[in-house]
Amino acid sequence: MSYQVYINGEYFAKEDAKISVFDHGLLYGDGIFEGMRAYSGKVFRHKEHMDRLWNSARAIALEIPMTKEEMMKAVNDTLELNGLKDAYIRLVVTRGTGNLGLNPFNCSNPGVIIITDKIALYPQSLYENGMEIVTASTIRVPAAALSPRIKSLNYLNNIMAKLEAKCAGCEEALLLNSKGEIAECTGDNIFIIKDNVIYTPPVDAGILEGITRNSVIELARELGYDVQEITRTRYDLYISDECFLTGSAAELIPVVKVDGRPIGDGKVGPVTKTLIEHFRDMIVR
Repeated sequence: MSYQVYINGEYFAKEDAKISVFDHGLLYGDGIFEGMRAYSGKVFRHKEHMDRLWNSARAIALEIPMTKEEMMKAVNDTLELNGLKDAYIRLVVTRGTGNLGLNPFNCSNPGVIIITDKIALYPQSLYENGMEIVTASTIRVPAAALSPRIKSLNYLNNIMAKLEAKCAGCEEALLLNSKGEIAECTGDNIFIIKDNVIYTPPVDAGILEGITRNSVIELARELGYDVQEITRTRYDLYISDECFLTGSAAELIPVVKVDGRPIGDGKVGPVTKTLIEHFRDMIVR
């Protein structure tokens, strides 16, 4: 079927969904987005995604042309129109149409786009057996240059690292920050486990504060695990017992090899298995 795409209050068939070539979201990556999941017709952590979207907008002085409540309704209406219960949602807000100059004040009418569709980011076999990742030579853009907490349309940094992953025969790449510390992967946050303690990089390591990341931290602590948000290096990753990634699209996926080196015994570990099981229970509550 051809899904209907929401663009500025109207719906268009997928093949007819278009924006202006003068939209600064296209010309300069001037805009923000959220990737969300719906399970059984309910958007997972909907309010948290809206809060982050509005924070991103405020950080780049972008006025979203509707309220949070109106945006949430538009997302739910788009899901319902397309008959989707379990889906991936891409919500985009662009600066809007302007001229060929950089000046954002020359743009009018910020654009709102809502796309809903099915998604299978990784093969099921990787969730069962774990995936391999590689460290990219591309480093994370320093927070002093552009805060990674802004979920912007500027994803070339991540794409360059993703290219390295694919060229190495991997699905994902690990990005380090300018200090050589672990930051995140191209589309996911990273967690490592050592002696039953779960570690994940803090926000100031240069990461996007993931909604799924925060949900997993909350879940792990509810299950009695010690979760520490502290900086780690590849040394800590190489000697870790387990590793996994989190993201709205990826959910929670194990990592069993990094840079050709097995993590632990090279199999999905017990803590990771426990978290996957409870995470799946949580998302359908």
